[in-house]
Amino acid sequence: MNLRQNAVIGVFWSGIQLWGGRVISFVVFAFLSRLLTPEDFGLVAMASLFLAIVQTFQDQGFGDAIVQRDEIQPEHLDTAFWTNLLISGILTLLSIAASSMIAGLFHQSELTPIIQWLSLIFVFTGLSSTQQAILRRQLAFKKLAGRSLIATLAGGVIGVALAYLGYGVWSLVAQSLVSGGIGVIVLWSVSRWRPGFRYSRKHFKDLFLFGINIIVIDFLNFLNRHTDDLLIGYFLGPTMLGYYTVAYRLLRMMTELLTSVINAVALPTFSRLQKEPERLRRAFYQAVHYTSLISFPAFIGVAIVAPELIVTLFGPQWMLSIPVMRILAFIGILHSVFYFHKSLVIALGKPSWSLGMTFLNAVSNVIAFSITVQWGIVAVAAAYVIRGYLLSPLEIWVVRKLAQINIKTYFRQFIVPVVGSMAIAAVILGLKFILVGVLGMHLQLAIYVLSGGIIYLLILQVFEPSIWPQLLKLYQLGFVTKPVS
Repeated sequence: MNLRQNAVIGVFWSGIQLWGGRVISFVVFAFLSRLLTPEDFGLVAMASLFLAIVQTFQDQGFGDAIVQRDEIQPEHLDTAFWTNLLISGILTLLSIAASSMIAGLFHQSELTPIIQWLSLIFVFTGLSSTQQAILRRQLAFKKLAGRSLIATLAGGVIGVALAYLGYGVWSLVAQSLVSGGIGVIVLWSVSRWRPGFRYSRKHFKDLFLFGINIIVIDFLNFLNRHTDDLLIGYFLGPTMLGYYTVAYRLLRMMTELLTSVINAVALPTFSRLQKEPERLRRAFYQAVHYTSLISFPAFIGVAIVAPELIVTLFGPQWMLSIPVMRILAFIGILHSVFYFHKSLVIALGKPSWSLGMTFLNAVSNVIAFSITVQWGIVAVAAAYVIRGYLLSPLEIWVVRKLAQINIKTYFRQFIVPVVGSMAIAAVILGLKFILVGVLGMHLQLAIYVLSGGIIYLLILQVFEPSIWPQLLKLYQLGFVTKPVS
């Protein structure tokens, strides 16, 4: 089987993993949002901020280095595993020791035990990262999908059960720990690779020289994604962070559902094509096009139906999240377009290029959020979106310079998604003018989603009828054919 077929199968099973896992997570999240308070979500978000900072230094970029290398030797894998496990143990102990200090920084003493228990996640990650990288390299996303679904479901069941029994914030802690522990057990059962006791400085250097750029990129990505949470938590407190987190989490979940399916396969596929520039460009155009076909109408739709969506799914107590969700939907559109830029740049062996753009985004985000946090969570969300669009031409230029993409061909990928999204907006806004105050929010939401979906499918049938046989082929390859390692 050729690389294209392997990539298609990888996309299919990556979709099963991400969509299945996120659907389970979303259902669990909806239940928890009705059983817990904004403060509960805000406290765990604060603890997660600290852990996310530490976690950026955990993998050392070894996972992406294993996926990207043309040739991989057993010593690379053993060295990566033992390095990650050692660092994971150290980070766990340091996080436990620093928990009181972090709690004091946020003036929330309840954070201390939460951080201490959640620090165990570092150990779970250290036991999983090398096996995950091997399976990603092999495009064995079917195994990763099974592992993810089982772990997510187990954690969700425990979390909801404990929340129902009144354990509050600890139900969220237990959900994360159970999911991480079950994930390790399942991953080791489906992966045939086992670490040896070979440790090589030479092979460590091979991985580290590539991975050091990934470490810095991941840290800067943390600043991009979480500086708003950090400042909101510090200046506005856990309750406002809870409202912001619900809106941001829903939009991030959508981004992962709508873009990560293809992006999970993009890095290994682009890496295999790095010596065939024309095929690489075609693969990049396809990835951007197929993702935008789904993500553009989804984010526009969410921006329009946010009031009905929030009240229906989470309850009226979360209405302060509505304006945040409406604004952040527009950064979701931009992220869906740019999601593959990092994979393309890294696959071409230029992580330093991605590092430069990430650094610029991080610095501008920190400045924008620091200025706007005094006006509340809506202002912070608006600053995030405006900053993203102002810097977007520079990121496109970087990709064009490195991969020699054709700008007209690149933007042509968005014609059908934009037309379809405009049609959806017109239909739903027209229906809102008629139905608001006449029907309940639950029924309104159902009508909006159904009507928007129908009009978009009709537009796809007119402007892009080839999508249907391609989806059928994807389904057939995913279920019938096994990928080649």
